[in-house]
Amino acid sequence: MPKRTALVVSIAAGLAGAAFLWLGTMAWNDSAIGQADVNDQAAVTLGAAVYVEHCAACHGERLEGQPNWRVRFPDGRLPAPPHDATGHTWHHPDRHLFDVVKYGTAALVGGGYQTDMAAFGDRLSDREIWAVLAYIKSQWPREIRERQAKINEHRR
Repeated sequence: MPKRTALVVSIAAGLAGAAFLWLGTMAWNDSAIGQADVNDQAAVTLGAAVYVEHCAACHGERLEGQPNWRVRFPDGRLPAPPHDATGHTWHHPDRHLFDVVKYGTAALVGGGYQTDMAAFGDRLSDREIWAVLAYIKSQWPREIRERQAKINEHRR
């Protein structure tokens, strides 16, 4: 194969690969938004089981969080917040909540932020993370779910 043909083929393959990755990322981001669906009973059921196994130890069996969750421990870290209607979880769009669970708070905040909220991306699949969020949201009163849905709409 002549050098010029090999160069053209290489460039075309590189561009095709880049386009594939870009389109895949765009499709994943679009499909990932809003998958914390409280109307998907299978997801809510899965999410309840995953929550008990991976989240309840810190965030409470009834999503109540740790006592005095707004007051820092002596080491500067915050206690685990509640995920029920009394907490601030519902103030965030689904995508942000997904990223906190997958990547951990420290990765999102940066600057050496100290937290006990680990990244679960190496332990939970994306489907399991979305299911946990569906379960959490299913426990909120209807008016809180509606308010959080509006936050999701504004963040897209």
